[in-house]
Amino acid sequence: MIDHIVVLGAGAIGSLYAAHLAARHDVTVVARQPHVDAINRHGLHVVGLEEWTGRVRAVTRLDSVLPRTLVLLTTKVNDSRSAVEAIADLLRADTVLLCVQNGLHSEKIVKAVVGDRCVVLRAITQFGAIFREPGVVDYKVRGSTVIEASERSAPIAGLLAESGLGGRVSDDIAVDVWRKLIFNCVINPITSIIGSDVGSIADARLDPLKQLVIDECLQVARADGVVFDVDVLKAIADIFGTSRNVASMRQDLLKGKPTEIDHMNGAVVARGEEIGIDCPVNRALVTIIKGMERYRT
Repeated sequence: MIDHIVVLGAGAIGSLYAAHLAARHDVTVVARQPHVDAINRHGLHVVGLEEWTGRVRAVTRLDSVLPRTLVLLTTKVNDSRSAVEAIADLLRADTVLLCVQNGLHSEKIVKAVVGDRCVVLRAITQFGAIFREPGVVDYKVRGSTVIEASERSAPIAGLLAESGLGGRVSDDIAVDVWRKLIFNCVINPITSIIGSDVGSIADARLDPLKQLVIDECLQVARADGVVFDVDVLKAIADIFGTSRNVASMRQDLLKGKPTEIDHMNGAVVARGEEIGIDCPVNRALVTIIKGMERYRT
């Protein structure tokens, strides 16, 4: 049973989840001071596909974690360790920490900090949003939330589903993680490099580059026991071709922030090195994005 919800890292996705959940649940968001001040003064405003104001409590840090709390970790993977270290001593045996993040095995970073203090589960989100300004998030893409299977997962999936967040328990979380990772490895760096929205990834002129990225990812995934029987290139065009969202990597670059490239394409390269598979195209994209990070900062 979940009585309280904490959203740890209320950027675009964290804020969107908090606003959805606040209609039915007691929600606290942990965010930076300007966002906290705006939320506490005026509420958490959602604009875009739908418009409403979520009433949540906002703080810059937690002083306690109440019994039967679900913690949604929605920070960038780069910030996972510091965010979780700040609350590690507050966690309880009945706490569930759900990592709603990008990347390959991002939950391992959390488990290394948390140990056996609480249950840590992985989740994948297909929602899209842009952080417009403190107190305001632009809702761009409806989606679903897929949760790693465990004894605690079904009630959490139900809670998310009832709040409009499409919660369901995964049949195979490794497959879901790799699917989103491959999508991210194609969409995030390429649309960031060409300076476009997500939908432009369907441009057939990009197909040769996309296919090279996909082929490397599929080879590494196959070595990890994950196999896909779909045309990933076509799937990306079909699923994302109409999207007017801006990929999270491009959002980070526009704001002069570090990206998650090390946990996307970089993770594929690193895993490939461990098992003897070279990934030169993904490595090149990592190098380009890191160059853009230096240029933007």
